[in-house]
Amino acid sequence: MYNAGPNIPFSLNVNLNNVQLQDPNILLQTGAAPTFQTIKAADIIGLDINGYKPTTSTQYSAGVQHSFGAKTVLSVSYVGNQNRHLNDYLNTNLPSLSDLALMTGGTLNYQQAPSLLYKGFRAISQSKNEANGHYNSMQIDLNSQAGRDLQLRAFYTLSKSIDPTTGGSGQDLNGVTNPYLGWRYDLGPSQFDRLHNFSANFIYNIPVLRNSSNGLMKSLVGGWAVSGIITVESGLPVNFTGGSNIVGGNNSPGNRPNINGSIKYEHSPVASTDPFQHIQYVDTSVFSTPAAGTWGNLTHNAIRGPGRDNWNLSLFKTFAFGEKAGLQLKLETFNTFNHTQFQTVDNGLGDSRFGQFTAAYPARIVQLAGKVYF
Repeated sequence: MYNAGPNIPFSLNVNLNNVQLQDPNILLQTGAAPTFQTIKAADIIGLDINGYKPTTSTQYSAGVQHSFGAKTVLSVSYVGNQNRHLNDYLNTNLPSLSDLALMTGGTLNYQQAPSLLYKGFRAISQSKNEANGHYNSMQIDLNSQAGRDLQLRAFYTLSKSIDPTTGGSGQDLNGVTNPYLGWRYDLGPSQFDRLHNFSANFIYNIPVLRNSSNGLMKSLVGGWAVSGIITVESGLPVNFTGGSNIVGGNNSPGNRPNINGSIKYEHSPVASTDPFQHIQYVDTSVFSTPAAGTWGNLTHNAIRGPGRDNWNLSLFKTFAFGEKAGLQLKLETFNTFNHTQFQTVDNGLGDSRFGQFTAAYPARIVQLAGKVYF
């Protein structure tokens, strides 16, 4: 009993004889244990601060130059780098390997796997600086002013670039495909890797009647020039994908197929009702879907895409009207020889066009332009 005092007519009587403590795990309405709902949490990305080393890039090069006459220089260089502690994202909320097959088959929810470290959550990805990459190349550069008529610049690079990136930009390494094995499972050619890369550009002033004393003939017949840009290069890597995203989460980029033989490249037509004839680029009979809960044995970026052989040529004609004025006509052609230059390949195991070309660079384009100068 509580007495508020002689001047306040208030009292409180408390009887604790019949009070019972309620178990928080028992529903009041039914007296049974409740069923807890799975937390629909988003993926979590954090920073692993333990041993987080700064990214380093060690670059080195050596080269020689040699002149041939007064206007031609040839340069040959070795260029390379070693990159260490590259960034990736590794899912650390993983079930045991024995649970993966059950989850892939749909009989077990990832967030409720008995062996999951933090049940109810999806991927908990740690940003780590742990991966390595490197680049090595031989680079040749020829720069020539061959007399008055020809200007030539030609480049050739023989190179190899290796890193474990799964991102399309070739910068951030994104999620690790197999978090149990780590970044080495994705080690392979870089997104931009080309074994051979040749490019040349030139301008050739045709000397016919260029120095004629007849002004009319010099203007009408002389004054021709031709120029061009030539590109010949190996194809970019293609990463074949297949199987399910067996560990879930936005930072787990999926799976790759199994390969049961050697990679074979072909350019055989495929029967199709599509008005554009399909071309099979890679023999897909050697690829198969991995067993449930396992990763494929095909390496990252194992397929080499189509190369390119492209010529852009231009023809110029200048009509001179005195020393400073004139008219220039220019005929430009892009993909001059109208080569079919395929660009992309369907990389998804199970797709109807798997291993086929899906796009190409434009066919030949011709345009005519004129310019008056004074």
